[in-house]
Amino acid sequence: MPFIGNQPAEAYSSFQKQDFTTSATTSYTLDHPVSNGNEIALFINFVRQEPTTAYSASGTSLTLTSATTSSDDMYCVYLGKAVQTVNPPNSSVGNSQLDVSAINSQTAETSIAGGDEVLIYDTSASALRKMTRTNFVSGIGGTNTPAFMSQISANQSISHDTVTKINFNTKIFDTDTNFDTTNKRFTPTTSGKYFLSCNISLTGTNNRDYFYALSFYKNGSEVFGIQTGDELTQGTDFGMSTNCVVDANGSSDYFEMYIYSYDYSGSGSISLIKGTQPRTFFHGYKIIE
Repeated sequence: MPFIGNQPAEAYSSFQKQDFTTSATTSYTLDHPVSNGNEIALFINFVRQEPTTAYSASGTSLTLTSATTSSDDMYCVYLGKAVQTVNPPNSSVGNSQLDVSAINSQTAETSIAGGDEVLIYDTSASALRKMTRTNFVSGIGGTNTPAFMSQISANQSISHDTVTKINFNTKIFDTDTNFDTTNKRFTPTTSGKYFLSCNISLTGTNNRDYFYALSFYKNGSEVFGIQTGDELTQGTDFGMSTNCVVDANGSSDYFEMYIYSYDYSGSGSISLIKGTQPRTFFHGYKIIE
């Protein structure tokens, strides 16, 4: 029907209740003013009282015919005051009240900033919470660091029946300064699992049969490696490659590369590790877990 004035906002109505702290008195104060006692339903010890007979009300004053005691339970419901709000009452909106357009009609984002917020349900508190994108993805993903790669600056001789540390004395990169070119060690500062890889190029100094073992050492002891035997013609290059995944505690563990060689003829210096070329290197990085 027609009306004069602004279009009223859609409202949800609910009757308001007031609990009283009772004492030996007949006078109480209402939270909301009323015209008379018929605008409230008064209950004492869960029994509804008759308006104008058991009580009277005007404005915010409530007067009882008989005084209450401190042990009485008394409350009233405001019948003449339906409290209105443009917001629905708490817990009154469920799945059936939501239209899918509330979500799918919104503008789709192609990227999200760190301060942007998402809504989640906190099961421990049984409540909705908001989180920023930064908080939401904290701990997810990561970078493969520390990471390093090293080479040797010159050819290195290896001898018969000898375990020799490979002289990786030149850094190609070292993200967290964890590789020491003085002692040729990689010492991770972050605990976790690491992928390590080593490739060497060898050249024979004589036409002989050789045996080789290329090994990763952790804290001075062999942990992984490969072995092979071959006949090297003098001046011919021969490659070896190995890799592994190791655990590091991030404080004191360190890793080095060693090679063992054996000349079946029993001679002395038998071959060279080729330096200053990309085919000889030692590198590694932390695995994202």
